[in-house]
Amino acid sequence: MKKLFLLPLFVSFAISCKNEVHKTSTNTSNGYTYEYVTNDDTQTRIYTLNNGLKVYLSNFENAPRVHVFTAVKAGGKNDPENNTGLAHYLEHIMFKGNKHFGTLNYEKEKPLLDSIESLFNEYAKITDSEDRAQHYEKIDAISNKAAKLAIPNEYDKMIALMGGKGLNAYTTEDRTVYTVDIPSNELERFLTLEGLRFKQIVNRLFHTELEAVYEEKNRSLDSDYRKQFFSLKQSLFPNHPYGKQSVIGTVDHLKNPSITEIKKYFNTYYRPNNVAICMSGELDFDNTIALIDKHFGDWESNPDLPILKYGSQPEIKDPIEKDVVGPDSESVVMGFRFNGKSYKDLIYIDLIDMLLSNNTAGLIDINLVQKQKVLGAYAQIYSMDDYSIHTLRGTPKEGQSLEEVKILLLGEIEKIKQGKFEDWLIESVVNDLKKSIMQQDDSESANYFRANNMVMAFVKNKNWIDQVTYFKELAKINKKDIVDFVNSNYKNNYAVVYKRNGKDLNIKKIDKPKITKVQLNREDKSLLQESLSDIKLEKLEPKFVDFKTDFDQFSIGNIDVLSKTNIDNDLFTLVYMFDFGFNLDPLIPFAASFMDYIGTSTHSPEEFKEELYKLGASISFYSTENQIFLNLSGLSENMLPSIKLFEKVLQSPVGSQESLDKLLDRTIKYRSDLKKNKDQILRSQMVSYSTYGKDNPRIGLDNQDIKKIKSNELITCIQNLSNYPHRILYYGNKTQEELTDLIKTNHKKSEIFNKITDLKKYTEIDYNEKRIFWTHFDMVQTEIILLSKLDLLDNSKAAAIQMFNQYFGGGMESIVFQEIREAQGLAYSVFSSYREASEKDKANYLFSYIGIQSDKQKEALSSMFDLINNLPESPQAFKVVKQAILNKIESERITKRNILDNYLVANRKGINFDIREQIYNEVKTMEIEDLLDFHKNYIKDKPHNILLIGDRNNIDFENLKQYGKVEELSLETLFGY
Repeated sequence: MKKLFLLPLFVSFAISCKNEVHKTSTNTSNGYTYEYVTNDDTQTRIYTLNNGLKVYLSNFENAPRVHVFTAVKAGGKNDPENNTGLAHYLEHIMFKGNKHFGTLNYEKEKPLLDSIESLFNEYAKITDSEDRAQHYEKIDAISNKAAKLAIPNEYDKMIALMGGKGLNAYTTEDRTVYTVDIPSNELERFLTLEGLRFKQIVNRLFHTELEAVYEEKNRSLDSDYRKQFFSLKQSLFPNHPYGKQSVIGTVDHLKNPSITEIKKYFNTYYRPNNVAICMSGELDFDNTIALIDKHFGDWESNPDLPILKYGSQPEIKDPIEKDVVGPDSESVVMGFRFNGKSYKDLIYIDLIDMLLSNNTAGLIDINLVQKQKVLGAYAQIYSMDDYSIHTLRGTPKEGQSLEEVKILLLGEIEKIKQGKFEDWLIESVVNDLKKSIMQQDDSESANYFRANNMVMAFVKNKNWIDQVTYFKELAKINKKDIVDFVNSNYKNNYAVVYKRNGKDLNIKKIDKPKITKVQLNREDKSLLQESLSDIKLEKLEPKFVDFKTDFDQFSIGNIDVLSKTNIDNDLFTLVYMFDFGFNLDPLIPFAASFMDYIGTSTHSPEEFKEELYKLGASISFYSTENQIFLNLSGLSENMLPSIKLFEKVLQSPVGSQESLDKLLDRTIKYRSDLKKNKDQILRSQMVSYSTYGKDNPRIGLDNQDIKKIKSNELITCIQNLSNYPHRILYYGNKTQEELTDLIKTNHKKSEIFNKITDLKKYTEIDYNEKRIFWTHFDMVQTEIILLSKLDLLDNSKAAAIQMFNQYFGGGMESIVFQEIREAQGLAYSVFSSYREASEKDKANYLFSYIGIQSDKQKEALSSMFDLINNLPESPQAFKVVKQAILNKIESERITKRNILDNYLVANRKGINFDIREQIYNEVKTMEIEDLLDFHKNYIKDKPHNILLIGDRNNIDFENLKQYGKVEELSLETLFGY
């Protein structure tokens, strides 16, 4: 188990190398005053409009796109105790439009919506089940009348038309945040729409969306991780909403929603003096703030924002211990409570967290994971506004108790208390954090990270200078400071929750109310959508990757090299890539795992990890069925010593049989735990079984064969890799000559590579017979995958496939989402995708997923198959999708390391050009008839396998028999052990 690496909340995303002076200053440009911090590499400007709206802007020129977060400083903790889940409900309603859009005629629609609101208020007072059912029929009937005046998903369609991507929202204890990534030339249309959206809500299509929320709640009941963490919060915060109520709401409250209370919540908290708009991307500061003021400046503030007050939390003098049970694998989590508003505390916790767990050289990494004392362990911070939790989490080895894991985790805290860690580790942790910031700024998601940092500063009321000076403050902390802080704050004042295996008898699911399918007015659009289309835009021209000029291709001896220069920072990535994997040798995955536990003749495994960490370098060995990637990444200034270490461990690895035996025991335990993971069972094992049959890539060695593996076999496997054909991928700032010299000097390989023969080939099975595979799992929901084997990879269909995916099942504006979720409320999560093969001579598949309450199985299967085989025809939806695809490609830029990845994907598909150019040119001329023909020729009425996981007592087997031969798959069959 690897730690999920999260950056501290208060970090500037570019690192200054000089001792620069930082101070908060103000300036005025184009009539708008803004705050900024001198020598802030992100050059973030913070504006405050007259109505109190905060606006954070950062210009980052990588692609003509802007990532936008709109953050409301209110979340689950602001819900009334007797009506929890309001903030989350409201998040869903915000996508339904208001009087300006989402409606054909608001004046006619409003009386019906008011009636629905009143009926729900009466519904909450009824206790008799039969009376409630009869009353809900009234709600359903009027809701259907109102739906005839609605334009479902019009907001999503308009965002898609703009070329928006990543449209989503989330609600936490402290905040509700809306996010999307849009082309920079669409800012005016986007802000026009958003300015209207945040000023009014209506309860449109409420009862079908309510059902989606029910499904989301049921999904949470199937998550042992969520149950465990909520139990931890209950222990730490008995007098605070963090521990007294869940963000998604209780089952009883969800059954009795109040539209009236949701509106009160909106009118109270969705006000400009409680909201921030955070943007990072290719933007003009003066133009952007003027547009925001134009569309949000008349939004009325709330001078009487509630000031929430809570009782103090009782002092924890002795550990609080609790158990939760469920079908997933066992684990233990413990948490120490801290003041979330103490900036000083949070800096210390950030540093201590990394000293404990940084994936390489932390105390937990070295002493517990590296020495294989547990199956997995890591530390992590869960930061909220009022409080934060520093968590330690571990999973046990075979025969190890959860209490033993807890003691081992606490032992690493004790080491810090006693100062039993090396002085160099503090400096290395700070450097590692700096490197991580550079990596984020170097990624495709740079704007996301920058804008999200703004969100966190806003909701936690932090001054931006704290962001910019984070590393300066971090570097002031010395070893004594850390030891003193840990001794003062990490005592017996923790809570611990043991997740044990068993059946949870306390789960209450939300049953399905009767819902009549509502009308979908796909071809209609509001006057607002019409007016937005009249706004003139500056046209963006697409830019495609040129495989001949956008990166370098050359050879170093008999090795082909793909190289892209990094002009932005001091990071490098070096990859040795092999076109085989465990299809050549089943021991390769074990060799990859063993790499974490080997050293060299001069470094023990622990010392090897520490030396890498000191250099700011990291190594990974990743293998698939038919590929291997040996990765080295780090700082270019340390590339020479880093590659020397890298090559030494590849050429002369040293590992003991004792370490391997421990690893193999842990591997067997890990494999056993996988059988307790429903996602692994359904999405991995069952899909692989349905694709290949019993002999498939997910069936590895059995446990008896694993126990026989010898360390010398894996050592030889690692040493022999360089004697096989491979390519080098390089992204960094070395010249071709410098890289050539580094490789020739350090990379020892055979002058004549070994021939690759006898590769194991997994044969995809035919779908001549319709089959239904099911597996039992103790869960509230039922999850279903429909899988259809289609034709072999054909790159000429790329444009049609992209069009079909976005039209049919790719987003909230898609046919599947609208029909299954919006019109019928059958599922929270539903999608369908035509999945292209990743390489030549492999088949494409139609992959459709739906997660449902078990009593919706019959309706869900019928609806999904009807959509797959009878594609609804919507010229308006086609127009939206066509424009969305073109806008996205026009504003998309493949840059940096991603250029090499783009080439490799094309290479495996047998093409030597950027496929996006073909897609763009073909989509421009496509008509809806082309889409319908594609569906008819390649998708309609194709045979499917149905894969289903759920509680056997809730599965409708008679219904399944209508679709083919029903077969139960045991876990032994699926996993091979």
